[in-house]
Amino acid sequence: MSKIVNSLSEDEYTLIRETKKSQTEGLDEDELIDLHTRIRRARNKYVKLYRRAGAGKVESKKSRAKGKSANERNAAKAEVFEDALARVSRRLAAEARKSAESLKQERLARARKINPSAPGDLETDGKVHTEGRARVDSARDSPGRKKFEASSIAAGARRQTKKDKR
Repeated sequence: MSKIVNSLSEDEYTLIRETKKSQTEGLDEDELIDLHTRIRRARNKYVKLYRRAGAGKVESKKSRAKGKSANERNAAKAEVFEDALARVSRRLAAEARKSAESLKQERLARARKINPSAPGDLETDGKVHTEGRARVDSARDSPGRKKFEASSIAAGARRQTKKDKR
């Protein structure tokens, strides 16, 4: 693995070095997303090259195994970038969890500020204890709703008449 890392171009090597734990420590979520995108593009490039070159060599080598052995460099590069992508993905997931938790805490703090009668702790029985509002169904006044209800009543009346005739 170190052999292939040492043979990367300077841009590729720099990109791989950016994925080290010490380098990603100070990055925020947006910067990690940007790095993740760049790594994913590089990985996709070498996976695509590996697949295309392998498919092309199968025709000339008359064997998939021989075609694969002639294409090991692209496979190794794809693997290096896959490992780097996994490192960045784990770090990004951790940052996303932190961000989600802080947003949740902010939202709960705002809710407590707006409704100070809410209990300070989150220990509740899961039910909403409010008097609520009286619900008014304004859809009942629409002409379409009246037609639908009249049709339903008429259909019921027809069914009942049919049963009564038996």
